[in-house]
Amino acid sequence: MIRLFRVVVPTSIFVLLLSEAVLLTFCYVVTTYWQTEVDASVFLWYDGCFARILIVVFSILIGLHFLDLYSDFRSVSKTALILEIGQAIGFAFLVQALIAYLNKDWMLPRWIMIWASALALISLSAWRILYDTVFLRAFGAQRVLFLGLSPLVQEIASYLSTHPEAGYVNLGYIDDASEPGTLVHGAKVLGPVDSLAELAAGIRPDRIIVGMTERRAHMPLQTLLDLRFSGVMIEDASFAYENAKSRVSTKDLHPAQLIFSSELGPTRRGVLLQAIYSPALALLGILLSLPVMLIAALAVRLTSRGPVLYRQIRVGKNGVPFTLYKLRSMQADAEEKTGAVWALRDDPRVTRVGRWLRSLRIDEIPQLWNVLRGEMSLVGPRPERPEFVKSLSEKIPFYRQRLCVRPGITGWAQVNHKYGDTVEDAIVKLEYDLYYIKHISLSLDAFIIFQTFKTMLRFRGAQ
Repeated sequence: MIRLFRVVVPTSIFVLLLSEAVLLTFCYVVTTYWQTEVDASVFLWYDGCFARILIVVFSILIGLHFLDLYSDFRSVSKTALILEIGQAIGFAFLVQALIAYLNKDWMLPRWIMIWASALALISLSAWRILYDTVFLRAFGAQRVLFLGLSPLVQEIASYLSTHPEAGYVNLGYIDDASEPGTLVHGAKVLGPVDSLAELAAGIRPDRIIVGMTERRAHMPLQTLLDLRFSGVMIEDASFAYENAKSRVSTKDLHPAQLIFSSELGPTRRGVLLQAIYSPALALLGILLSLPVMLIAALAVRLTSRGPVLYRQIRVGKNGVPFTLYKLRSMQADAEEKTGAVWALRDDPRVTRVGRWLRSLRIDEIPQLWNVLRGEMSLVGPRPERPEFVKSLSEKIPFYRQRLCVRPGITGWAQVNHKYGDTVEDAIVKLEYDLYYIKHISLSLDAFIIFQTFKTMLRFRGAQ
């Protein structure tokens, strides 16, 4: 596991990204030597061709990322994989067209671009298939033994069974309450807790994840201590869950864990930095988006009756209410009969123009004014309405703890989870929000903003 931008990235995905960057660069450099009649070395290193190649390679990698080929690179079929890689290369052609419009001297020569892209399509497709079938299974997989079969352990095991890129091999479970041989998420129960030392000596795990449902007087502390000093990593299930899913589990979370934790955010430095760069970026965003906002406001005014701006009371930092601004995307009397309710999929209250505004997130632009006023940040937990905060705080433990930072226009939950209208969805989003609060930083905010553009361009999450 590698931590980038305060996010844990599986080593296999990081290696795949680096290897594909090298492979793509190789394809374009080789084609340059093949297609150039003059001295290719001079063209590459002194005439700026290598810099142009790097622009093309970066464009393809961005395309692969936006197509989720680094978050979910196990395609359903080889044909689907080739088509998706073709789309990423097509994006690089669009970038080249834009560069040609701005400055033709920075455009990669046409035939080098065409032949190298064809070679890249073949090479990248073949490498993906080879990496998935051969290297992924052998790439430094850590052998994990689970001590206990708590619901949290089962969720971790389920995740690992469907995400081999995480780099873990499940050796099995040690649990008193289950019969040996019982199959759980692709691995078997190996025996009771008192057989831990014997079983560990036989199967030699690299890591033991502890998630026992009952720990008092049952935790084999001496055995775990001996194993730790022998080089085996011992990890609590809650930390394993956080590293695997980039969420803080609320299932086994106790107030004492939060009170005495030295890692739980938000840090004063992170909050101070956010208070400086959020308003500055918001002002820039308002200036850049002003033409789009004016056109959208005109479309709202001409297609439905009611005000252009929609004002709604939301709960901000420390529970202080504030007025949130959006471009109106629903009918003016949307909640006259229903009261405060979550938006539904294909909500009939949304206007025709409003549906487009929501899918492109244009309706959120006026919230930049809330950021300038200090009521919100660019990134943070999404602000909820007072009615929902009251209801969810009564049903979900630790829900009010998400109010310790300024709410955001976008957030870690929004780029990782679909729009939800249930308590279960609210719990999942809370887990993402707690992770964000714990790791709040400029680098994580930058990563979330980048991911938000991806979400917008793929029309995800809006409802």
